Order: sequence, then structure tokens, then C-alpha cells
Amino acid sequence: MAEAGDATKLPKYERYVAEITEDITNTVEEFGCQPILFVGSGLSKRYMGAPSWEELLAFLADKASNIDKGLVFYKQLLKDPIKIGEEFARLYQEWAWGAGHNEFPEEMFEENIGAQSYIKYMIASHLGSLKPAAIEGLSAEHQAEIESLARIRPHAIITTNYDEMLEMIFPDHQRIIGQQILKGQHFSIGELFKIHGCVSDHESIVFTEADYNDFMKRKKFLSAKLLTFFNEHPLLFVGYNAGDPNIRTILSDIDQALPEKGGVIPNVFILQWNPELTDDSWPARDRVIPTEEDRNVRVKLIEASDFGWVFDAFAANPALNHVNTKVLRSLVARSYELVRHDIPKMTVEADFKMLSLAVEDSETFAKLFGIANINDYSAASAQFPFSPTEVGQALGGASWHLTNTLIEKVWAQRKVDLKATDNRYHRRERVNKTPFHKYSHDLIELLKKVRDGQEYDLDLGISGKKT
Repeated sequence: MAEAGDATKLPKYERYVAEITEDITNTVEEFGCQPILFVGSGLSKRYMGAPSWEELLAFLADKASNIDKGLVFYKQLLKDPIKIGEEFARLYQEWAWGAGHNEFPEEMFEENIGAQSYIKYMIASHLGSLKPAAIEGLSAEHQAEIESLARIRPHAIITTNYDEMLEMIFPDHQRIIGQQILKGQHFSIGELFKIHGCVSDHESIVFTEADYNDFMKRKKFLSAKLLTFFNEHPLLFVGYNAGDPNIRTILSDIDQALPEKGGVIPNVFILQWNPELTDDSWPARDRVIPTEEDRNVRVKLIEASDFGWVFDAFAANPALNHVNTKVLRSLVARSYELVRHDIPKMTVEADFKMLSLAVEDSETFAKLFGIANINDYSAASAQFPFSPTEVGQALGGASWHLTNTLIEKVWAQRKVDLKATDNRYHRRERVNKTPFHKYSHDLIELLKKVRDGQEYDLDLGISGKKT
């Protein structure tokens, strides 16, 4: 694929990829932290052959001999898949106590076992049987894509999936299942929130109408965490259709916190699979999602047949390339315990003079934890120290959008693409195959003149070229 700076020469879809990649990397850089991943069943289907919701209902209908009318009958009768799940749970209890008795362990026929436990046990057994022994057992066709996903090192992952595929891809993330979210202190880094339960504990699975009603009553803590994530991180939804009710529920919580209505939410991306894309495709860049009470939100839409380039863009933040998520989470957790418990109870002796000096400087504070300065990851950083966002802010804007606007104005006026080459104003650096654009003091001075409508010369510093 051609570089982002050669966008005017690219086929339409490659130009789309270049522009989306730059949008992602700029957004991640602007927020200065790792993204949050929201993962739906489509990703497990892609990498592990796991069933969709309807395919799971079809399996359950075929498994129990007393569901003799087939799934289509229940779709006609009940319409809502969650209501079908409620009815199947009732039928599974009857089947377990009759012809299906041998499908369940004997301890499940005690008085304290819930009526809906039988269908959840069957779901857990079925999905658990699909899990390969190692990550190499996931889809051979998509191994490169899976490796790109793993390199993202997300701040946190939220999933409605029951299976354990994400635990294989992100082994350093701490799994938190269902109602465990409501208990204890979570440190908001390196955590995998399985909000609808997990096959490792079949009782935790949210499947029936009663389960969903109970979940909605108890999700206030989750909603508060979502709002924190929204305010502080880029968000990527993957494995969901844009019309998925889970997306509508999550975005409804986010919608409550938006200061302005109607605009595209700048840090929320939805990645959708589209196998029909060609070189001449130019997919829509955003999507309107209906939420609750007849409201809607607009989010950024990404369409791709190969997810690898999208994951590479989200993984391109160099700051955490060599940081172990488990170690980082342990540092945060131990710091919390130190401040909350150990120091107040005088179980440790704190050198407050040393601490106060350390927190005055971010580099010194990092060294307090044995972490080296990770900001200067390139020898060229001294000459090209500015990100697109920092340039935009230096020019009086709020983000990288002003930078791009003025660079495009230079192209319109002089037919010179400042990002097409490494030059006096710009340098491209690659991290995980994704280009990062860094800029010099000279670019800021140039764009000030462009902004103010002043005359300017372009001296790219390439073989004396001047325009």
C-alpha cells in the first residue's frame, strides 16, 4: 500500500485507508492513552468459529428433544431473541428432568439449583468445546490480524461474549466477570470486563429475559465506568453490527454526557466487516446510531475486509510498546493500596520529602517506579518534536484538525504535499507498520503565515527545492 502522504495518487479505497489510519493515530495521540475495546460475538465467530446469537439458539433448539417445533416457530411466536431465550430456558429445565438427564452432572439436580441453570450449563459446555488449546489454534487465515489485535495493548476491554477467546489474545488482562464488576476496587487498567458472564462460570451468563432485566437494574456502576472511559480514551467497537442492541445501550449512556448534540463523537469508532469492498469503494465515514428515548448519536464508521490495518493503527502508540500490562496494573494497584491503607495505618514508613520531589516532574515520578523516560523514542524527535495535535494547539486550535486543514490549504495553493516526503517541516516514523507524522518548529512558523493569509516561501530542504 502506498504511503499516506501520496494520498492523491492512491485508488479510492487505499486513500480511504490512509485517511482513516491518520484519523485513528491522531485521535490516539490526542488523548494520550491506550484505547478501550468493546468486543462482540462477530470477532469470536471470525477467529474461533463461535456461533452468532441466532446460531446459538438454533444449536440449543436442535439439542433438546422437547423443542420439537424448531427455531422458526419460536421466532414467529415470540419475535425477540431474548424472549426466545427465556422460553428455551423453561423447556431446558423440563428436558433436563426427563430425556436429557444424562447431559448434566448429577449435582445439578439439587433443590438449590436455579431453573435457568440447565440452559446456561449447555451454553457454557458448547462454547467451551470450541476453544483451542493455544492461540495458534485460532483461525489460521487471520493469524496476522490476531497478532495486530494483541499489539494494541488496550487500556481495558469490555465484552458481551461468553467465550474465553479474549483471555487467550490478552493473557495479561485481569478477567472480571458479571457481578464481580460491582464488588471490590478495580484499577481501570489491564482489565477484561465480561459484562454478560463467562463460560468459566455458567451461572454468570446473561441469556434470558429475566437475566437482561436484572442486568439493566444493576448496571449503574458499569455506566459510570463507561462515562469515565468515554471522557478519557479512544473507543473501538469491533464484532458488533452498528444496529446491535448492546451498542445502542452503551452509546445511550455515552449520549447522556455529550455537551453538544448532533455532531460526530470524535473518539468513538465502530469497525464493521465488509467483504464486498473494492479498490473503487469509498465507504461512509460515520453512522447515525439510534439510542434510547428517540435520540441518536453519530460515531465514526470504519469498513474493512481485513481488520489488520485498523488494529495496527490503534497499536501504533509507541509509548506502551514495551510495557507489560500486568506489571503496570500491579504498580497501579499497589500504589492504591499504599495510599489507601498502608500509609494511613502506618504499616510502612513514607519518605514524604522524596515523594513530593518525585511528583513534581513526570520523568522523576516514572523513575520512582523503575520506569525509564519513554517519550523520546526517536533520535529525530529533537528536530521534529511536535505531533499534529501539538501543532494545532500552537496555532490556536484545539486539536490536529487545524493542522490538517492548513496543510491541505498549502496543497491547494502550491500543489505541494508536505506529508508526502521527509523534509524540513515533516518526518514520517513507523510504529507497528503504521505511519506517525511528526513536525518541526519551521512548520508551525509556516502554517502561521498560511493561517493569517501572509505571503510565504516553501523550502523543503530537499536538493535545494524551493517553491
